Amino acid sequence: MTVRPILPWPDKRLRTSADPVEAITDDIRAIWQDMIDTMEAMPGVGLAAPQIGIGLQLAVVDASDERGRAIRLANPEIIEVSPETSEHPEASPNLPGVSAKITRPARVDVAFTDAMGLRVRQEFVGNWATSVQHQIDHLNGRMFFDNLSRTKREMLLKRARKVAR
Repeated sequence: MTVRPILPWPDKRLRTSADPVEAITDDIRAIWQDMIDTMEAMPGVGLAAPQIGIGLQLAVVDASDERGRAIRLANPEIIEVSPETSEHPEASPNLPGVSAKITRPARVDVAFTDAMGLRVRQEFVGNWATSVQHQIDHLNGRMFFDNLSRTKREMLLKRARKVAR
């Protein structure tokens, strides 16, 4: 088990779009396993590779109640979203101590390369959908608070600076 260190906000790598994964190799599978170990240690329901300083389009998500059902995603792409939305509290280990309610589509269909190297399409709903969208944001150099109004974002970042002291 390898728990990797989390990059602290405002590390510039958190604002950089991740590079596509060319092939699913043993090295990629090992990174995914480290990401799962790190996610479980937080604990959290998802983690994107840029959060641990790896600039590749890799993410893991496990929003199950019983845990141990992590989905490994490479090069994820949202194909379709539902018109219905849901609001969930979101946070990031890169910016500990703060969270915000974010409104996102309640259901998303996502195409991604799985651990076997196959391009698959899967529907995610509820907390799974929220987490997948959150991780894809990270892969595109976005943080959850980018979905807030400017005023709410500034208040959240001010609170985060206080928490960090």
